[in-house]
Amino acid sequence: MSRSEASLSGFRSRIDEIDEEILRLLQERKEIAKQVLETKIQNRLPIFLPGREDQKVITFREKAEKYTLDPEWAEDFLRMIMSSSRASQSEASFPRATTGPQVFLIVGGRGGMGSLYSKFAQASGHIVRILDRDNWDEAKELARGVDVAIITVPIHATKEVIKKLGPMLSEDAILADFTSIKGDILECMLQYHNGPVAGLHPMHGPDLHNLSKQLMVVCNGRREEEYQWLTDQFALWGMRVKLVDPVRHDQAMNIVQGLRHFIALLHGSFLNQKDMKPEEILDFSSPIYRAELMMTGRIFAQDAELYADIVFSDEERVTMLLEFLEHHERLAEMVRNRDKKAFIREFEHISEFFGDFGPQALLESGYLINRLADRFS
Repeated sequence: MSRSEASLSGFRSRIDEIDEEILRLLQERKEIAKQVLETKIQNRLPIFLPGREDQKVITFREKAEKYTLDPEWAEDFLRMIMSSSRASQSEASFPRATTGPQVFLIVGGRGGMGSLYSKFAQASGHIVRILDRDNWDEAKELARGVDVAIITVPIHATKEVIKKLGPMLSEDAILADFTSIKGDILECMLQYHNGPVAGLHPMHGPDLHNLSKQLMVVCNGRREEEYQWLTDQFALWGMRVKLVDPVRHDQAMNIVQGLRHFIALLHGSFLNQKDMKPEEILDFSSPIYRAELMMTGRIFAQDAELYADIVFSDEERVTMLLEFLEHHERLAEMVRNRDKKAFIREFEHISEFFGDFGPQALLESGYLINRLADRFS
């Protein structure tokens, strides 16, 4: 070891000791968090309380400044700790929204979303029955006495399942679905079931370990007071619950899902046509393009039929996608004509349309890009 290296050894040893002490304190915090969870279960309190975390972040940032630490870094550190704590809680049991266990029938319960919500219902002490394509001969027996039936099958099969299952349910049972379109599906449920009806849309995929901070969209159908306990259960799992008009929901989903997934198809298809492999492009990518490529690649690591269902879910969505292609054909004229001025006019017009969201997007995307660069560069 050189003299200069030796002069650093004492400092490095002390840093290692401090790092180990941090880990010991985190372990102690984890044990206390377990006690917090037990208390939450006993008192039927939600896993995630936004107000509590927001106030804690504010206080932590103030204390960081007191110790001459970067408050932005301190907030990141705290949020990672809290996220880990919520994940640990998700490995245990959960509070239950009702005094006694309710009987869940999860249709498509062996699929991704069905399996996920079956796990959480069971972790809250509810009884879960699974109805899937291989046991429809048991449907009547499985439907008898259920408190809630949730349909988690592909979009193209949802209406047929509703027509078959609805009449099997008692008028006290809740019928709900997880489909990404709500208007037509909600009408179908109301037609084939006389009891409480709720249109649900969990705004996440199945590849999660916990539901904390995830969004559950709720579209009221019928007798909403009778499924209040179900939305309360989502909140106890740490989810954000948002009541939405079904028409407005479907309009938004045409953009959020239909258009976004179709754009990913265009992106991936063009890369394939040009034989530009993602692994090669990454060597020349900025962090922002890396993020975009990851979002595109994520889609193509999943089931093609699922995304075809989403893109072609209804005529309104197909019509919008055709309008999108026509609009792009008009914009393509700028490229054919090498019309830089027209491009600038269109760019500035869009900037005006985005308004205050532009600076917000710049700030938030900058944060994501920096984290991505730190993690994968």
